[in-house]
Amino acid sequence: MKQKVQALADQIFNEVVGFRQHLHANPELSFQEFETAKFVKDKLSAWGIPFTEMANTGVVGLIKGKGDSDQVIALRGDMDALPINEANDDKPYKSKKPGVMHACGHDVHTSSLLGTAYILNQLKDEFAGSVKLIFQPAEEILPGGASIMIKEGVLQNPTPQAVVGQHVMPLIDAGKVGFRSGIYMASTDELYVTVTGKGGHGAQPHQNIDPVLITSHIIVALQQIVSRNADPRLPSVLSFGKVIANGATNVIPNEVKLEGTFRTLNEKWRDEAHRLMKKMAEGIAESMGGNCHFDIHRGYPFLINEEKLTANARAFAEDYLGKENVVDLDIWMAAEDFAYYSQVTDACFYRLGTGNALKDTCHSVHTPNFDIDEDALKTSTGLMAYIALKQLGN
Repeated sequence: MKQKVQALADQIFNEVVGFRQHLHANPELSFQEFETAKFVKDKLSAWGIPFTEMANTGVVGLIKGKGDSDQVIALRGDMDALPINEANDDKPYKSKKPGVMHACGHDVHTSSLLGTAYILNQLKDEFAGSVKLIFQPAEEILPGGASIMIKEGVLQNPTPQAVVGQHVMPLIDAGKVGFRSGIYMASTDELYVTVTGKGGHGAQPHQNIDPVLITSHIIVALQQIVSRNADPRLPSVLSFGKVIANGATNVIPNEVKLEGTFRTLNEKWRDEAHRLMKKMAEGIAESMGGNCHFDIHRGYPFLINEEKLTANARAFAEDYLGKENVVDLDIWMAAEDFAYYSQVTDACFYRLGTGNALKDTCHSVHTPNFDIDEDALKTSTGLMAYIALKQLGN
């Protein structure tokens, strides 16, 4: 079976490269993936793979194998791009849309899942069970396309026993993949804080209630939540990336806007940290004569890779790629809405190496220079198909 998958991955490789370059040149933001969804549906239709639509721009294909086995595995690829202006001017597939770019590799995920679909469809008379193909919108913004698709029934009719996803990783060389069992990625919450005081002339601070000073105290003090309240064995991240104080050199504003993120790997501590942050910020503002509105937008939960499924997938990867091409992953404090699948069913989310220093493809995701070594597309299509086939047979 491995040789057949590898041969089909070689056969579809050039087409998958073309898929990826087309999608990269025509990126669409979250919940706006209309042309991307049409592209996916056209390919599935051409191959005779039935599909349904959900979450407005989501597409769900289904490949049924031989017999009447009720075994089902789901494979997920996300489709949305980011609001980033691409800097890869020398690439013919550079984004045609100013300010929109596939800077997180979702073009890779979508084109790879199409390649995997082709392989599995060619082999459908050689495996029992079914493969559900989840082409998902809106991973990049809350509430996350995964949560919407789950509510609309993507994990029903038929119900998969496992969901598998992959994500590009420029820190890993192309041709390699990475796995981690257990808790892998963090929960994420967005923090929106408004500190209100009394503005006035910068030369008369005694007549004002300075929200800039209050906000400064809040930013510094809130770091105690991580350093002095969190269990030091439990990773937690609190970062503020946006502060707006619309005053001037001699003008103290009436209010300051503050935005940040909080991430951790434990739901009980997550809730407690929310309570402590809100209480501390409001207390500091009140003690200094101002007011603080602390709004927490609860985001994705933490992502957990089910132990047995992940051990199986890793073993299949070692068989398919060679043990030397499978590496261990550390905890990753970024967040992913794939976590929603992992909270309701067995899930495995692994990393696809796309880096190559000689091809200058080691730039981080979410940057204007992100790109991939397209040789990774041969790995991505074949390996996911092989994992699905072996897991169904397992």
